[in-house]
Amino acid sequence: MTKPLDLDLDLVIVWHMHQPDYRDHATGEFREPWVYLHALKDYSDMAWHLECHEGMRAVVNFTPVLLDQLEDYARQFASARLADPLLALLARRESTPLTPAERDAAIRHCFRANHHNMIRPFAAYGRLFDLFRQVDGHGDESLDWLSDRYLYDLVVWYHLAWTGETVRRESALVARLMSQGSLFSEADRLALFDLTREVVSGILPRWRALAASGRIELSTTPHHHPISPLLIDLAAARETEPKAPLPAAPAYPGGRERADAQLRSAIESHAHRFGEAPEGLWPAEGALSGPFLRLLGARGLAWTATGEGVLASSVRQFQGRPMDRARDLYRPYRFPTLAPDLAVFFRDDRLSDLVGFEYQRWVGPDAAANFVAELHAVAAAVPEGERPVVSVILDGENPWEYYPYNGWYFLDALYEQLVADAAVRPTTYRAYLAARRAPRDEGGDALAPAAYGELAGITAGSWVYGNLATWIGSPDKNRAWDLLVAAKQSYDLVVGSGRLDEAARAAAARALGDCEASDWFWWFGDYNPAEAVASFDRLYRTKLAHLYRTLGLPVPQAVEVPISRGAGHPEAGGAMRRSAAG
Repeated sequence: MTKPLDLDLDLVIVWHMHQPDYRDHATGEFREPWVYLHALKDYSDMAWHLECHEGMRAVVNFTPVLLDQLEDYARQFASARLADPLLALLARRESTPLTPAERDAAIRHCFRANHHNMIRPFAAYGRLFDLFRQVDGHGDESLDWLSDRYLYDLVVWYHLAWTGETVRRESALVARLMSQGSLFSEADRLALFDLTREVVSGILPRWRALAASGRIELSTTPHHHPISPLLIDLAAARETEPKAPLPAAPAYPGGRERADAQLRSAIESHAHRFGEAPEGLWPAEGALSGPFLRLLGARGLAWTATGEGVLASSVRQFQGRPMDRARDLYRPYRFPTLAPDLAVFFRDDRLSDLVGFEYQRWVGPDAAANFVAELHAVAAAVPEGERPVVSVILDGENPWEYYPYNGWYFLDALYEQLVADAAVRPTTYRAYLAARRAPRDEGGDALAPAAYGELAGITAGSWVYGNLATWIGSPDKNRAWDLLVAAKQSYDLVVGSGRLDEAARAAAARALGDCEASDWFWWFGDYNPAEAVASFDRLYRTKLAHLYRTLGLPVPQAVEVPISRGAGHPEAGGAMRRSAAG
């Protein structure tokens, strides 16, 4: 039986902010600029919208590895010792000509943006691109025809294109430079560098203030964003894909301890940065399994979440029936035999993907109105007498370059309409669980919160198709795992020998954690652009090499060889999918 039209629901939006570690720790140099560019554009815009809509509530998930890098950039700005080549180009003095490496860096970086929304809207930037295409058609040597003035203008326009919409609306400098269009002086570039420094260095204080005001709940992810179910058991991939090919190695050595170490580090670093331990955790890529739930429960976390597909598989496996979205999806779950005190929420994949992929093609206020109407439809469909909790979980950084104006009109209208709608209660998981625990007065709510669902177990999977195939199962992904297993075996031998002092052991542990990140395995696959695959292939192997050197061992030859056929292999083929912008 469905509810009458006295609609009411709780809405939790989770914005997940993550970038892998782009640093070459042997040199300290950032190999990619995506952390500070997303800070300049997305982390600043997302904070502004929440600052300006007082009644809005959301969960914001920052991975510790992202926060590590944001703090690194803040130190760079404070010391004026820049470790990012692109940022250094923005701040470069013109007393000497650009070097060949600097010229290459400018060309390599400064057209990596959404062409439709971040290049073509600006006529002067579009002309720079058109000129490059004309020259590039005559071969690599013809790029020498491009003057230093052209390249400096290109660097300025790239940073202007990556400024957040809210930054543009508040900065007279950005408006002036965009109006000027070309022939930017050294003083112009240095002023834009100062603005970049101000915005990027201010990101963490702004988000701390939002958390202190109660408008957001900050949550975390295991430190370097590993796929924890696979660290614990590589065969977890077969819980949804029984015939999935696995790496040659039977297991990741000490994987359960490594998953717990990544978890412990995340909780400790969050407490250090924000003054309190997190109550909840978004697992990397929403990847959960039974053994990983046990670890989360043992660490005292109050909540976690994953994708709808994981719930569908778990209901099918442990209750022997298909999932009923209206009855099953919009409630928290308990797993008494795994983590009895942990509440598990499941993402509404359809609503989340509307924001992530579909609404970019809509007029912003129309998209917001449609989203609210979809929420009303959910409230009308759930069992009578229950107030559903709807979880909308997605990247807080990657969608916006596909939206006009970095999603400004959509987010502004969305928050305004959600706050104004009497049937929708934007909240956080912390506040939702606290309200459930609080005694109700005699009047109470007209609708009771959705009852806890209960499952005897969980099928290992993620928010990507409900399985783990994005990170394991293909030849390239499996080879990447085998290289990691070999490195971990070497790590165990050296650390176990006792020949490393405390500082060296800590450095080796950090290097190992970096190598365990999910991102290195994600990028392998012919669904991604070949250039991006090659870049991440090199960076992953650079990190493995750094781990071996930290252990005082020679780098194995296998680490020197590209993993992917799309990364310099003589039989390399085509690719395509995700933006290389992290």
